[in-house]
Amino acid sequence: MLSDDVIVDLFNAGVQAVRGDIAVTTVLGTALCPKPDQIIAVGKAATAMASAAHARFPKAPMLIVSKYGHCDGAPATAEVIEAAHPVLDENSLRAGARINALVAAMEPGSHLLMLVSGGASALAEDPETGLTLADLTARAKEMLSSGADIHAMNAARKEISRIKGGKLLASFMGASVTTFAISDVEGDALEVIGSGIGAAPASAKFDFSPTIVASNAIAREAVALHASTQGIAVQTNTETLYDDIHVIAPKIADATKTGASGLHLFGGEPTVILPENPGQGGRNQALALLIAREIHGVPGLRVLVAGTDGTDGPTDAAGAIVDGTTWEPSGQKALDAADAGTWLEARGALLKTGPTGTNVMDLVIALKSGS
Repeated sequence: MLSDDVIVDLFNAGVQAVRGDIAVTTVLGTALCPKPDQIIAVGKAATAMASAAHARFPKAPMLIVSKYGHCDGAPATAEVIEAAHPVLDENSLRAGARINALVAAMEPGSHLLMLVSGGASALAEDPETGLTLADLTARAKEMLSSGADIHAMNAARKEISRIKGGKLLASFMGASVTTFAISDVEGDALEVIGSGIGAAPASAKFDFSPTIVASNAIAREAVALHASTQGIAVQTNTETLYDDIHVIAPKIADATKTGASGLHLFGGEPTVILPENPGQGGRNQALALLIAREIHGVPGLRVLVAGTDGTDGPTDAAGAIVDGTTWEPSGQKALDAADAGTWLEARGALLKTGPTGTNVMDLVIALKSGS
């Protein structure tokens, strides 16, 4: 039976390949990027991305906006604002207003470097006039519990924001903008990542150079390559986690139970519908527990389900690792109460990595040993 060390090592290989500092360092070594007059980094990977940009442009003014606890290691000269995720708070509004003011104040001939990663939608917001923080948090909670996918949520966010969907850069009066983005959305569209906070408006009068520097596909390729070097056959490598967790779980279980021995790898971002008062956990912990139910009693099968950012919903766990012995009937009550995190933690099944410096959605890594 393959151990947790093996499966966690594979997960770490995927995360390492898409870390913000590595991704930005790599693109700065190959892409033409003028010296910026301002660097704005926003998202869960903002600190890692900003650190790489600071190493290249140490004198450029810098603003970093990231999640609480995700700013360790930020350059000492950077202005840092920590805010809440996935439901925004007062600091999210402060960050949004600050970003808007910085961009609008840039002079003709200037160059702006935007570093964007997933989570930016909640971490920075400057709402349309008349909308209060209470309005925004109520909308956010409703969307998060509805089972809506990221495209639907970000479309709704753009409608009520003054900095999303290309609106931020509409106020830019400088000469050029470079946007480096880490994708946490299906299709890797810049207009969707962070609700389009780093996208240019249709009527842009400046030179715009966007680049996707990391994605789920890159992370999965790194996992697959690392598995191959360990002598593990790669049987499945797909980005198909785009449905409700109750639909996805049996599909993954069937693919792994009937598939050949080796690595079965899946990427994407599933959805979940929450009850009015959910318990502890996130979509990855819930999906892991559902998979545990589906593979109960199956020997030689181990499955890791985790968010590449190191956090799953409003918890300090990235996800969980389960096998054919994990499930017990009491798990159903936890699933019904959206309390998978509490149940899995009591059984030592949670995966806790801390902030990873990236965010390219989720990975499901299933290892099946030979009979």
